[in-house]
Amino acid sequence: MIAAYLVDPSAWRGSSPRIAFWRLMLAICMSVGIGIGTLAAAPNTPQEITGKWTYRSFHNNKNLVTDNDQTALGLFFAEAIFTFDVSADNTLNGTIDWNGGGLDLHGSVQPAASGAPLTVQIVGIGRPGTGTQDWEYDYFGYLAHSWPQGVGQVPALVGSVIRAKPHNGAPAGYVASFIAVQQ
Repeated sequence: MIAAYLVDPSAWRGSSPRIAFWRLMLAICMSVGIGIGTLAAAPNTPQEITGKWTYRSFHNNKNLVTDNDQTALGLFFAEAIFTFDVSADNTLNGTIDWNGGGLDLHGSVQPAASGAPLTVQIVGIGRPGTGTQDWEYDYFGYLAHSWPQGVGQVPALVGSVIRAKPHNGAPAGYVASFIAVQQ
């Protein structure tokens, strides 16, 4: 029952905007591993990020949402699935796919070293003959800290994305923040 409220915004109808907002925040926190469940070990090598990640990006709006659930939902920039394949030389290839589109990904992974977390640097290029043909987005992310006493934490990449080329009337240079949670 609780899960329905977290993933189905229609279940929020009849709730006060403040309750709807806190349900959204709970869903976001659970997506980055602040919740109940089993502890997942953080990737130790670049190759361990190979696989699927649930991706969500957010407009960097400094204003508080307060009690407006539509404003909270308006913070979403995109939701998609990252699929990564990392080779032995730490080269990353993959895709980011969403309903109605996607980009091909190429980049690199830098392993954690001297207290610095694992990082990813990725370029997403639109696919020829599709609605994303002339798109280009650049992603830079860090592997979030793995808390030794964390409960239910799953590996998460956190970072930012920039629209590198203009498309569909949207200018280049727009930046959003993202969270990607390993599936």
